[in-house]
Amino acid sequence: MDALIKINDLSGGYTGDLVVKEVSFSVKPGDFLGIIGPNGSGKSTLLKLMSKVLTPKCGSIVFDGRSIADISLKSFCQKVSFVPQDTMINFSFTVEEIVLMGRIPHLGRMQMETKKDHAAVIQAMTLTDTLAIKDRPIDELSAGERQRVVVARALAQEPALLFLDEPTSHLDIGHQVQLLDLLKKLNRKNGLAIVMVVHELNLAAEYCDRLILLNKGRIFRQGSVAEVLTYQNIETVYKTTVVVKDNPISSKPYVILVSEEDKACRQN
Repeated sequence: MDALIKINDLSGGYTGDLVVKEVSFSVKPGDFLGIIGPNGSGKSTLLKLMSKVLTPKCGSIVFDGRSIADISLKSFCQKVSFVPQDTMINFSFTVEEIVLMGRIPHLGRMQMETKKDHAAVIQAMTLTDTLAIKDRPIDELSAGERQRVVVARALAQEPALLFLDEPTSHLDIGHQVQLLDLLKKLNRKNGLAIVMVVHELNLAAEYCDRLILLNKGRIFRQGSVAEVLTYQNIETVYKTTVVVKDNPISSKPYVILVSEEDKACRQN
């Protein structure tokens, strides 16, 4: 199967500072790729480069057979959606109005939304458990509720490729599982390709099929979850001691942090 998006020797960052350096990988339809790494390793910057938020310094990004530099933002957003780490909404729009903004790439200039657009919005709110709050102003919601609304807006775009930057960071454990279960369902049943930055290594292990471990802007290791989440890789990159076991339910790798106190006790 051909790659949906292919990154080759990609470097980029901010105002002359290269945060991402010579990164290469590809994503196929139906992939669920997790990007992990310490703070400052370039995870969010990589997503911004891939989603046309930032312009690469060098290297190439090819989406659906074309350089993204040659694709208009409107056309790109008809097939790709991006859930950023933090979303600032300065006006008191309702939840439904926010989610409806996900249909903008599919509308012509001055065109009103159709029944198809409203149906996509209802479906996105239903999937993200935000339909019951569709009439509430966005600035009256909790951080977790706002995050689910932003995800609903991204799904309303009906993308082929979905980028998410730490989508569970403001969610309680119940909504973390609910959201990631939804993403996995869309990934498996609809073939939605997902690239997700995630801090929690055990969530990455449970939901992602492949992982990229970044370190200082470069790919330290990429491959299957089992290939990437070894104690050697984690200790080298994160500079901390861990134990990696198999999850007794899913058989996926499970990372256990070893504190300095525990290490001292074991040495004694």
